[in-house]
Amino acid sequence: MIIGYTSGVYDLFHIGHLNLLKNAKGMCDKLIVGVTTDELVSYKNKKAIIPFEERLEIVRSIKYVDAAIPQENMDKFEMWQKVKFDVMFVGDDWFNTPRWQEFEKQFKEVGVRIVYFPYTKGTSSTLINETLKRLRDEK
Repeated sequence: MIIGYTSGVYDLFHIGHLNLLKNAKGMCDKLIVGVTTDELVSYKNKKAIIPFEERLEIVRSIKYVDAAIPQENMDKFEMWQKVKFDVMFVGDDWFNTPRWQEFEKQFKEVGVRIVYFPYTKGTSSTLINETLKRLRDEK
């Protein structure tokens, strides 16, 4: 059985999120998804619109997701030690970044493959947030 893992904030769930989960599930038997806690989002100097428990339930309810779990820190290798996934899925906006080059070295040593999916052009939670803010400010 091939266990896949991916993680994200999944705030203002949109087609880019769905595409990533659908494509990931197509490449593994069991897909586990880490959903970023509110505390970790704030650590990145951001704030999720949708509370963590609701984001977790939304992701858990997606038919491509076999399990949704809290992501409490950015250490992907620590999560591997808990979950023991075989393949990790991530957006290609992280490809070749120093942090992910380091993860690739770590994961290669334990036989984990990293698959980079193309970022969904034109859709992001940040863009949706900015559009909503502009619309509210116009009133």
